[in-house]
Amino acid sequence: MRARLEALIEEMLEGQILLGEALSEFEKLYIKKALSRNKQNLSKTANALGLHRNTVAKRVAAYLKQERTLAKAKAGSR
Repeated sequence: MRARLEALIEEMLEGQILLGEALSEFEKLYIKKALSRNKQNLSKTANALGLHRNTVAKRVAAYLKQERTLAKAKAGSR
């Protein structure tokens, strides 16, 4: 797994992805995958991630808000 991660990091550095962007995207995908594995159950997901349920709920709400904002921006630029 380490080799795959190092290859991905190399690719991201070549693409000039900033650390903040990389960490944010990783966290979002990690939480979404954990939610999927736990059938969207926030409590089970929070437990699996070692986070408080409210923390997971707030982050998911922020991701959804961000996605809606991006969708509106795309729709407005057509």
